[in-house]
Amino acid sequence: MAFTVQIGSEAPYFKLPATDGKTYSLTDFGNDRFLVLFFTCNHCPYVKGSDEVTRATANKFQAKKVRFLGINSNSENTYPEDSFENMKKRMEEHKFPWLYLYDKDQNVAMEYGALRTPHFFVFDEKRRLVYTGRGVDNPRDTSRATVTTSIVLSKN
Repeated sequence: MAFTVQIGSEAPYFKLPATDGKTYSLTDFGNDRFLVLFFTCNHCPYVKGSDEVTRATANKFQAKKVRFLGINSNSENTYPEDSFENMKKRMEEHKFPWLYLYDKDQNVAMEYGALRTPHFFVFDEKRRLVYTGRGVDNPRDTSRATVTTSIVLSKN
């Protein structure tokens, strides 16, 4: 059995609180053509290095009914800057075009098999996995990127 959700598999269910004060589940996004879930956090240099590429991709595909959801599963005990309160501050400061969900007990990360931050999972309209991996193949220097989530979405 593979650790990470495999291509063609259904999206595992989740129900998580978000920085906007609401709680969301997988079923809340039934009207979206594609669902891009990515495991992220506040402190990781790879996340910070690729945030603007992720923003541009989310903005580009928003009109095509592609929903982006960031999920933070990091422990605030290990990284205090990844606390829920700091997640709210980060969203307010950066005004990212995605929902930012908190997986405090890390169950959702385990269910999906998230391996790193950022780790992307792209699901089609039937919520079958069509891509998993990095959003950018060179997150420290995105100007050298040759593979992005945008390319994956453009092909589908």
